Amino acid sequence: MAPQPKKRIFLNGFDMFTVGHLSFGQWKHPDDRAATKRRDLSYWTDLAKLLEKGDFNALFLADSYGLYDTYEGKGDTAIREGTQFPMGDPSIPVTAMASVTKNLGFAITTSTSYEAPYVVAKRFSTLDHLTGGRFGWNIVTSWKASASKAVGLPLVEHDKRYEIADEYLRVLYKLWEGSWSDDALQENIETGVYTDPSKIKFIRHHGERFNVDGPHILDPSPQRTPFLFQAGTSPAGIAFGSTHAEGIFVSAPSPHILAPRIKAIREEAAKAGRDPQSVKVFSIFTPIVGRTEEEANEKYQTALRFASPEAGLAFYSSNIGIDLSKFDLDTEIKPSDVHVDARVHSSLNTLSYHGADVPKWTPRNIGKLISIGGNGPVVVGTAEKVANIMEEWIRVADLDGFNIGYVWTPGTFEEVVELLVPELRRRGVYAPKGESGTLRERIYGAGQSRVRDDHPASRYRYEVYNGD
Repeated sequence: MAPQPKKRIFLNGFDMFTVGHLSFGQWKHPDDRAATKRRDLSYWTDLAKLLEKGDFNALFLADSYGLYDTYEGKGDTAIREGTQFPMGDPSIPVTAMASVTKNLGFAITTSTSYEAPYVVAKRFSTLDHLTGGRFGWNIVTSWKASASKAVGLPLVEHDKRYEIADEYLRVLYKLWEGSWSDDALQENIETGVYTDPSKIKFIRHHGERFNVDGPHILDPSPQRTPFLFQAGTSPAGIAFGSTHAEGIFVSAPSPHILAPRIKAIREEAAKAGRDPQSVKVFSIFTPIVGRTEEEANEKYQTALRFASPEAGLAFYSSNIGIDLSKFDLDTEIKPSDVHVDARVHSSLNTLSYHGADVPKWTPRNIGKLISIGGNGPVVVGTAEKVANIMEEWIRVADLDGFNIGYVWTPGTFEEVVELLVPELRRRGVYAPKGESGTLRERIYGAGQSRVRDDHPASRYRYEVYNGD
């Protein structure tokens, strides 16, 4: 029997237009550019060129609104420690990064809670055009009470947010896939026809939450619908992601926590009529790579000196919806302690895990663990050791790749490009050098710029959708 080919490992850079993305307190390190240079466009263009050099699949930019203000009942710790505050708009640097790269994709986070779908459709088609089809969207449904207060909109109940997001996506599919024919844009000097109105359908959507009357305002971009990511692992989140997402982002400190979640995602995708393996699952992963074990451990010890456990507690308190400052540092936190809707379900589910590879979930341990790498693993060692652990996570959890978080930027990404990528490539599990194409083609193969036929967006293609 012929040996099975090795599963390819996709890598995305994971960043945020903020200080202290998922390694809190590291802005104090002299080599970290997150605090001093992120407002400079060169930070973003330099990062994009570095990730392209390493043949990363994409740069994945998180985003959020509001403060982490559950800890001590106020946002002072988050503000003081730089816990994802202050924060800029992730869409702004994308075109600059695209202009200095040819292959790297870009995925940004935008909420379905705060903007009309028609507005988002225009912005994302523009970005897909200007990146040459290298654009993706991480779909989120905003959960922070502080965000809803800041924006001035009510915080909708958890499962209802996903119902709204489902309608939101279908409005977008109608605009992106169903409004323009492929040959509507003619730009014909001889006939004087720039766009043929007979080849454009007006979208007339009148649903529970959204109303749209009119055509998509921009001609179809290379992918039409950008590559779709999503990050929910609650039952409602899994149902939504298995229906709409092409890539799903998960986070946990152990692959054994992820395995049943990913199994459920693939099973739900199959029930929705999709190829379950077409849903690509990425886990957060923060490596500290050295040329020797000693060098890697020295970097880790340095990171521990700069880390802010209090910032980790502020971040995690908002994620699970309870104020950890009210608990003794060595009291184990249990899922039964959480009684609010405004929470991240993956963080809550992690509290139920009691494997030997993670310590007890006490505030003392949470502060230390979360302050470097967030709710994902921090792996310290040589490229060979880190690659071994990556392959173990792929095997145990049925992952497709990783969102690479940083301790220091660009230092962590430089370590990965210079040390880890060559090791993964030597093992035959990494992208070929200079792989090109749209973001969707990088995932599914040449010629697959548009959504697959088993994706729900395909039902709204111009050829089959009547505009209602």
